[in-house]
Amino acid sequence: MAGGRGAAPLPPRAEPATDPRTAPFLEQLRARSLSQATLRSYRSAVERYLAWCDAEHVDWRSPERTDLRRYIAALGTAGRRATVQQRLAALGTFYRFWVREGSVARDPLHVLPRPQRERRLPNVLSTEQVVALIEMAAAGDSPELALRDVALVELLYGAGLRIAELVSLEVGDIDLDRREARVTGKGDKERIVLFGAPCAAALERYAREARPALAESMSGSPSTALFLNRSGAPLGERGARARLDSIAKRAGLPEAFHPHALRHSFATHLLDGGADLRVVQELLGHESLATTQVYTHVSTARLRGLYGAAHPRARRGSGPR
Repeated sequence: MAGGRGAAPLPPRAEPATDPRTAPFLEQLRARSLSQATLRSYRSAVERYLAWCDAEHVDWRSPERTDLRRYIAALGTAGRRATVQQRLAALGTFYRFWVREGSVARDPLHVLPRPQRERRLPNVLSTEQVVALIEMAAAGDSPELALRDVALVELLYGAGLRIAELVSLEVGDIDLDRREARVTGKGDKERIVLFGAPCAAALERYAREARPALAESMSGSPSTALFLNRSGAPLGERGARARLDSIAKRAGLPEAFHPHALRHSFATHLLDGGADLRVVQELLGHESLATTQVYTHVSTARLRGLYGAAHPRARRGSGPR
C-alpha cells in the first residue's frame, strides 16, 4: 500500500465471529490455559488489527512497512504507549502462529522498532491510606455490607490478591486457623497465600454475622462464593471494583486510585519490612522474579523520598558554608 496517507482511525471492534483468520489462533491460546482476561486482550488486539486491514485494503498476510507504521500511528492516537506495546506484542504472537502453520512467510512486525515501554512505578498507598480505606469500608450502607467490605479490603491488602482472584474465592478456600487461602491465579495456577490476624478477624466476623444474612437474599440454591452481593449472588469483578472505587473516594484517596494499588502496597510494604524478594514473588504468584523486582524500585524511591525529607544533608543548599 502507498505510504502517503495519514493514520486512519481504528474501526470499531468486530462482533464475535468464526473468522478463519482468528479462530485457530484463539483455540491454541485457550489450550495454554490463559486467563479469560488475557484471551480477551489477545482477541481484541487481533480483531481490531484485522478490521483495520480490511478497511484500508491491506493484505494482512504481507503488509508493507508503511502500512504497519500507519497502523501504529493509529494505535498511538487511540491509547497510551503501554497499550500500543501490548497490542503489538499480541500481533507478534498472532503472526508467529501463522508462520508456524505455514500460512504466512514471516512476521512482518520484526522489522519495525517497537515504541519504548513506559517505565512507570506502581501506585502504592501509605499505611495511613490503607487504614483510612478500611475505616471507610466499615461505614457501609448496611451492617452486612460494611462487614463484607472490611473483609474484602483486608484480604486484598493482607494477601496481595488480584480482584479476579478475590471474587473467585469460595468459602472452602479460606482456612482461618492457619490464616491462609487457596487462590486460583493466572493460567488457573493454584497457590497458597497468607494473611494476618486483622484480616482473619475481619473474615471470621463477616462469615459469622454478615454472609448468612446476605445468602438468605438469594433465591434457589445458596452460592458457595465467599463474597456475596446484596442479592446473595456472587460478587463479581465489576461490582467489587465499583465498591472499592466508592470507598476510596469517600476516604479521600487520590482520583487515580485503582484496586490493584492494594496488591502493589502489599508487596512494597513487605519489602520495606525486610521480606525476601523470592518470598514476595511466591506470595504474589509471579512466574518471573523480574516482575517482582519492580517493587524494589518502589521501595528505593520511597526511601529516597524519606531521606530527602528527613536528613539535613540531603536538602538542597546544605553544602559547606
